[in-house]
Amino acid sequence: MKKIILFLPLLFCLTWITLPAQRPGPPPRDRMMDRGDRKEQIESMKIAFITKKLDLTPDEAKRFWPVYNQYTDELQGLRKDRRERNRDAREDLDKLGDKEVEKLVDDEIIFRQQEIDVIKKYHAQFKSVLPIKKVARLYRAEEEFKRELLERIRDRKEDRRP
Repeated sequence: MKKIILFLPLLFCLTWITLPAQRPGPPPRDRMMDRGDRKEQIESMKIAFITKKLDLTPDEAKRFWPVYNQYTDELQGLRKDRRERNRDAREDLDKLGDKEVEKLVDDEIIFRQQEIDVIKKYHAQFKSVLPIKKVARLYRAEEEFKRELLERIRDRKEDRRP
């Protein structure tokens, strides 16, 4: 009996010492995802979020989603063009000449106007497929989704910090 009492703590200590030497499991799924998978996941979350917030009837959903998809595609196209134009300008503004900086600023104002034009265009279409209160909820839901997504990103970054 004395041998067992002495052997159990020794066994426990050996197990406890060797546990950190075990290989870690595969990384969590979200770390392994590539950019495309993450984008699809975010889009799915956004669709679910908007669907819940708008409480669409089947008829409204059938008319709304094609218009909304065109709207987001057009905005994403504008933003992609902007990113490509500004790719070279990410350097320090002090290194650029006045004419180059002026062009960047002018291009940004043009981009914002184009964005507003797209929003106005689709606002009219949203009003034709949804009651105005649901259109208002749509704009609010988009902003709430952005905030929630940013909070999740911020929380994940904080979790990764040592």
